[in-house]
Amino acid sequence: MSAVTQCLILAAGNGSRIASVADGGPKPLVPVCGVPLLEHVMTSAREAGIERFVIVAGYRADLIRRWLRDRSIAGTSVTLIENPEYHKANGVSALAAKAEFNKPFLLLMSDHIFESATAKALLQQPIAEDEVILAVDTELDRIFDLDDATKVRCEGNHVVEIGKHLARYNALDTGMFLCSPALFSCLESVKENGDCSLSDGMRNLAQQRKLRAFDIGGGHWQDVDSPEALEHVEKIFDRDFGGKQAESLVHA
Repeated sequence: MSAVTQCLILAAGNGSRIASVADGGPKPLVPVCGVPLLEHVMTSAREAGIERFVIVAGYRADLIRRWLRDRSIAGTSVTLIENPEYHKANGVSALAAKAEFNKPFLLLMSDHIFESATAKALLQQPIAEDEVILAVDTELDRIFDLDDATKVRCEGNHVVEIGKHLARYNALDTGMFLCSPALFSCLESVKENGDCSLSDGMRNLAQQRKLRAFDIGGGHWQDVDSPEALEHVEKIFDRDFGGKQAESLVHA
């Protein structure tokens, strides 16, 4: 299996829950410890081995484009795609990048920060041409805002159910996926009235036993989609993410 060096980052939503601290800007540019969320995500992915980024923007895409224009990450290329239907679910944003991928890729959310070692381990997993591997966290007692997290029920190394309101679950969705291009045809198949979410596609894959789980073990991650989550991650950043800033790779 050849190394996976491509990454799709979804950065299109308007971030209504975190709007009070976004100052009118897009959520991906909200700073965590002085560094934009998107910068944290890109730097960790680069350290894991990613060389090519495709970023789907929507709300205030002009600001993300300007931010990317003034920065670079050594050894990488960046393609920005604008999704005018960003008000729809995130599956539509993923489909906006369909033409960019014909081999496996890493799929990330612009508001989920993580340790590069976790992404690197995920990228090393063998993947079939018709499946997706979801990085899951089984250490449920350490999760901030468990009510808001997307729950997962696994049987062995397969995900059999996924959703925010599962009554029975044994893991959580970390927002990191190793995907085959088959993800796109799956999302197309579950669209209703031109709309679909990633979770819709993942449920479809789970029903086919084509959604595998990769347990991140003690790896740290955090979904930063509210002022409370932002406050929390800034408190634990030094402890869980090494206090490392992204400035060493991303520069003006």
